[in-house]
Amino acid sequence: MHERETFRQYLERLRAARELRDVRHPVDIRHIAALTAESAQALLFHHVSGYRMPVVAGLMRSAQRVALGMGVSNYADIEHVFSRGLAQPLPPVYVDDCPAREMVMLDGDADLFSMPIPMTSLLDGGPTITAGLTIVREPDGSLNAGIYRYMLKERNLTGIDIVTPNNLRALAQRAFEEGRPLPISISIGTHPFELMAATFRAPRGVDEIAIAGGLRGAPVALAMCETIDVPHVADAEIVLEAEILPTGWTWPEGRFGEFTWLMGGLHWNPLVRIKAISRRRDAIYYALHMPWEVTWMIIPARWSQLRTALTTAGVQVKDINVTLGGIGFWHVVISIRKQAGEGKNALLAALSVADIKHVVVVDEDIDVYNPTEVEWAIASRVQGDRDVIIVPGARTKPLDPSLLPMIAGAIPTGAKVGIDATIPEGVPRNRYQRISYAYADQVTLDNYPTITVSDDSRIGAPLAAEVESLAAIILDMIAEQPRYYAEVIDALPDHPMQAISRAFGKLHSDERLWQDIEGRMCVRGSKFAATIPG
Repeated sequence: MHERETFRQYLERLRAARELRDVRHPVDIRHIAALTAESAQALLFHHVSGYRMPVVAGLMRSAQRVALGMGVSNYADIEHVFSRGLAQPLPPVYVDDCPAREMVMLDGDADLFSMPIPMTSLLDGGPTITAGLTIVREPDGSLNAGIYRYMLKERNLTGIDIVTPNNLRALAQRAFEEGRPLPISISIGTHPFELMAATFRAPRGVDEIAIAGGLRGAPVALAMCETIDVPHVADAEIVLEAEILPTGWTWPEGRFGEFTWLMGGLHWNPLVRIKAISRRRDAIYYALHMPWEVTWMIIPARWSQLRTALTTAGVQVKDINVTLGGIGFWHVVISIRKQAGEGKNALLAALSVADIKHVVVVDEDIDVYNPTEVEWAIASRVQGDRDVIIVPGARTKPLDPSLLPMIAGAIPTGAKVGIDATIPEGVPRNRYQRISYAYADQVTLDNYPTITVSDDSRIGAPLAAEVESLAAIILDMIAEQPRYYAEVIDALPDHPMQAISRAFGKLHSDERLWQDIEGRMCVRGSKFAATIPG
């Protein structure tokens, strides 16, 4: 629907949907993060005191705004868009002229301090570029894209936060070992299609810009940088042409407000030299707001990765909840249409995806979006020695605050945990038959006045003859087939409840009444009668 939509057209659609508020009075750049956190809408600050460039923030800070960016009505539908993008990637097209090159500042003229780059958190180490779409060229020529943070250090020098093991870190490590800089482009102010593709951890050699084209349903337009052999997004608001310097993971950087909702510690990172800044003449600076913009953006990628892994494992999936409490990275609840043994298979498949840390697998009768139901499944269906899997030494995110401290530059590992909260094989299913209130399908408080209720004039004990007659009717009824108490009542609509209860009481005192294994009423000593186990 919005294949050719630009970043600015996305802003217009947010404005039309009343998801973007224009702030036209002067605003101190130090207040942008706090104002964005307070707002139910994205904010476009037209007048940032001391700067000539407006700032927009909070664009994807809600599920609805992400859905609008991906051209769908409901956030859950993004998974289908993502599946299409992965199945049908479209290589980018290259253009010679583009708005992002209307103004170009080279070398000494490249001044990051002139840009309205806000701080986010109270304990941040400085202003940080948060929405830069970084593109690097792989050795095979394919393009790798990701979103990284660049904390300002000098007018043309930043750090780059690549503590997490990924493709860019591997390329930077190789360049460091060879003593050469690694060219990268940083596009700021790009459409959610490109940002969403950049959140997907594709295998080495898989072109993430082509995935963005698949999400759009049309190729992404790229243009070549002037000072390095790397392209950038053609319709970006601002482009930084840069090199990761071969300094290694030796420069202190941070702290940062992290996607974990926590303040991260001091990181050790390489330095980045900005060789050129190009931009639209009337560029808008996009400040991605931590942590919710990251969370809402990462979840659809996880949906797609998980469904692919589970399908490959032959598991029939009903629903997947990548939870907000797990901040889109660590916690997943999956409901499956289970065959024997598939609870464990589903766990193993899901735990193999990205940096997912904890997985709970439940049966299809459990609502994965209802935490009380999920907890109930764990409480009622799990034996720890049988249903909890712990995988030590697995890949993890270094930002996990529960990890033990490690030396700078080290790649950490951690434990993954799977909980099989499906009904165990071999356990009688009737143990899990849920409470169903008698006649709940027939009566409500609203419709009750319209229901004909039997005459209440017969108050008091029924005649002995009536009880005797009813007892005989009930005995014949349950001799033919065991019946639940409510089924007997339904079969005798013309008799008052007290008479039916007394008839059951007579059968019990006459030692004619028993129950079958399902708890239905039957005749004592009949073929249906339950016996004491053992």
